[in-house]
Amino acid sequence: MELSGAEILIKCLQAEKVEYVFGYPGGSVLYIYDELFKQTKVKHVLVRHEQGATHAADGYSRSSRKVGVALVTSGPGVTNAVTGIATAYMDSIPMVVISGQVPTHWIGMDAFQECDAVGITRPCVKHNFLVKDVKDLALTVKKAFYLATTGRPGPVLIDIPKDVSAAKCKFEYPETISMRSYNPVLKGHPGQIKKAMQLLLDAKRPMVYSGGGVILSEAAPQLTKLVKMLGVPCTNTLMGLGGFPATDKHFVGMLGMHGTYEANMAMQNCDVLVAIGARFDDRVIGDPAHFAQVPRKIIHIDIDPSSISKRVKVDVPIVGHLPDVLDDLIKLLEAAKQRPDPKALHAWWAQIELWRTNDSLRYDRKSKIIKPQFVIEKLYELTKGDAIVTSDVGQHQMWAAQFYKFDKPRRWINSGGLGTMGFGLPAAMGAKLANPGASVVCVTGEASFQMCIQELSTCKQYRLPIKVVNLNNRYMGMVRQWQQLFHGNRYSESYMDALPDFVKLAESYGHVGIRIDKPADVEPALKEAFKRTDDLVFMDFITDQTENVYPMVGGGKGLTEMILAEEL
Repeated sequence: MELSGAEILIKCLQAEKVEYVFGYPGGSVLYIYDELFKQTKVKHVLVRHEQGATHAADGYSRSSRKVGVALVTSGPGVTNAVTGIATAYMDSIPMVVISGQVPTHWIGMDAFQECDAVGITRPCVKHNFLVKDVKDLALTVKKAFYLATTGRPGPVLIDIPKDVSAAKCKFEYPETISMRSYNPVLKGHPGQIKKAMQLLLDAKRPMVYSGGGVILSEAAPQLTKLVKMLGVPCTNTLMGLGGFPATDKHFVGMLGMHGTYEANMAMQNCDVLVAIGARFDDRVIGDPAHFAQVPRKIIHIDIDPSSISKRVKVDVPIVGHLPDVLDDLIKLLEAAKQRPDPKALHAWWAQIELWRTNDSLRYDRKSKIIKPQFVIEKLYELTKGDAIVTSDVGQHQMWAAQFYKFDKPRRWINSGGLGTMGFGLPAAMGAKLANPGASVVCVTGEASFQMCIQELSTCKQYRLPIKVVNLNNRYMGMVRQWQQLFHGNRYSESYMDALPDFVKLAESYGHVGIRIDKPADVEPALKEAFKRTDDLVFMDFITDQTENVYPMVGGGKGLTEMILAEEL
């Protein structure tokens, strides 16, 4: 029995146990949408913009262990999706994006809604495919899911011309896949792991630095065991928050541009550094030349060999799947007779505790104006740290990262590498669908939220009771902060002087809106919002316009060249 390309695609998605497809229909994908309509296993979520589809698929993936799937039409459909594809690519998120294309005989003829989807997305996907023959479709889908989820994960695009989705052939979905040119290394080199063990045992000032790779590879248990076994300080990147419990005494906070004083100082002054699933990017170590001024031995464990020694030269590179490598390292440490020097470790912790007394996250707790940090602290208290928190990009993102203590992985969903405004709400939609029993909170700002505000309509249609925390300072806050600190207080185009009434706007979409402008009303508003278990509640917190995110490492500066909070 022969099936059409559209039928084959749906059968493939069913075989991959895809639960949701986030999409927006158009001419080139109508055969596919027709087949979606005829079945019930794969549910479709109609977003209001293709960027929303990719962010929702992204949030679905980050908050679960599943592959996010988006479906868009040709031309403007796929170009609208590029921002979301690039967002997932920068943060190594497994996604499969299916785009429609004009019929094969029209490709290259400037047909209506034609664009080179493969060429446009090539720089921001792990791989992409143009399917020219329906006989290749099933194998291509299998390859796409395999590539998206193995090695260093990432988004994969499948471009399907309209005539391919209409053409017919026999359907057979391969159970397994093997690609000669693609064989990710899983086991770390035993000799390198042994070197790493010895460096750690000999270290006087050891430090563990972990990133998003720990979350993606499910290596949080091994990371936690390693840190506690050695009794060493641990820091997480923005993408790695939750990989090690934030309430544990070994955690020194997030590091980097807006990291804690103690995390940055320890990172700079350690003598042995273990980097696990992280990539030494510019927002983490600042100026590489400054970072290299202090001699230290660096162990770098990552699934992606191209990430190792890319920005910082390392001494012991280990390529492999993080849980496997860490398991092997832990076994060697357990079997070793030697133990780290307790006196040296005690002195190292004494230095870190001294740095901690700086209280680098302090703010004015007696303010009569709502401080954004206070809102996040109250959110943490009321949710007991167990909510899934998505964010947009800017000051609110950094305050959420600093003041919400993430003890578990996949609770913190944000755009790190690309820094995509508009990410928060659609990502929260995906997270809520992936985790229907969880409390999902979108922490946002009034500038970011308006980027994908139309997805409030999607939330209404699918009854998604997300709680939105809008830290409204009437500015593009992070832009204003940089303009204040580095551009002579010239606030060029950063003041949002034509903001909507967010309460009325939320209500116009059929949701609940609350405006809060007094510190005393913050906790009652949050409590009221969480009582409304069936409603999306938009909380518009009117916050201090002058508040900045501290500490801060300016562009081109070194990790220890921090701007600290003003004396309070």
